[in-house]
Amino acid sequence: MEILQRDEAVPASYPATPFGLSTAALALDRNAIWARIEAHIAHRFTEREVVWTVEGPGEFKPDLQPATITAREVWDGVSWITASLSDGPLGGVLLAGEGPYRFTADVGGGDVPAPVSEAYRRLAEYLAEDGNPAGASSYSYRLGDVEETTQRSPAHVARALQNSGAADLLRRYRRA
Repeated sequence: MEILQRDEAVPASYPATPFGLSTAALALDRNAIWARIEAHIAHRFTEREVVWTVEGPGEFKPDLQPATITAREVWDGVSWITASLSDGPLGGVLLAGEGPYRFTADVGGGDVPAPVSEAYRRLAEYLAEDGNPAGASSYSYRLGDVEETTQRSPAHVARALQNSGAADLLRRYRRA
């Protein structure tokens, strides 16, 4: 079984901002931080619709959780038609032939676990850190005899999940 395409809707809202953030971290766009965390993990904590197009044979199990499949369709050469497919032994749906098949599901829900909230906090605080202007690899400031120099990899924002320690907390929730 192969996933050909996954279309994930943007949720109406993301989870609330965790408590205990600095003023600078609170000023960041929480939706952007949640979207970055969700891009790294397979769990969703707010509901949205996801549509998968897959080919078989095999057993299709949504790669995002929690998921409730609301529609099962197969392409008949002209259009998508409702498919009668059996549930598989691993909790997925058995695909009898090549397909392609299309599955629509409601994905997301539940409380945000403490490790995910802490990952949010670490990522937000890392991104809000004082230091180099965005994109700069070094920054120097001199006031009289006092000079401060900071160097940072230009990729520090791209690697923020790893550098902040947030990625370590999210391992349990990673995509398989």
